[in-house]
Amino acid sequence: MNVILCGMMGAGKTTIGIKIAELTGRRWYDTDGLIVDKHGKISDIFEYYGEAHFRRLETEIVKDLAEMDNLVISTGGGLVLKTENNVVLQKNGKIIFLRASIETLAKRLKVDGERPLLQTSTENIRDRLARLMKERMPIYEHVADYIVDVDGKTPEQIAKEIVSILKTDGAGMQ
Repeated sequence: MNVILCGMMGAGKTTIGIKIAELTGRRWYDTDGLIVDKHGKISDIFEYYGEAHFRRLETEIVKDLAEMDNLVISTGGGLVLKTENNVVLQKNGKIIFLRASIETLAKRLKVDGERPLLQTSTENIRDRLARLMKERMPIYEHVADYIVDVDGKTPEQIAKEIVSILKTDGAGMQ
């Protein structure tokens, strides 16, 4: 059984995924990191090939990871927006939605060229995050087996909380 972390960019999926892997001895993978390793910078993929191409690459990565077991998988913020990805992930995993407020996300994120969906000329970062959250929140909540609020908690606290939830669930956590 895999542990899959979903949520908005800046929610802490990567950092918390690493902490869960350290606590449980599982291997950790980041879908965005795997795409970068194989295909180059995400911002370049968006610019030259478009978002639809990037989403296809995500699906390829998800299919490969879902064939493995006992992983911690940190997903890109938009990965669970595609039903096909969720179906594949749910067959052998528990999806945890890391829920963060706009205030938390805005503090953590900066426009750095690495987050193409934050690159707009007409919206400030808070407005863009609010719009993305409005679109994505119902999907995150729907696909999640568990929802964990991250505001005001350290990555270590969140990772321990997730491990505890999954132990209680009988999900094969050590």
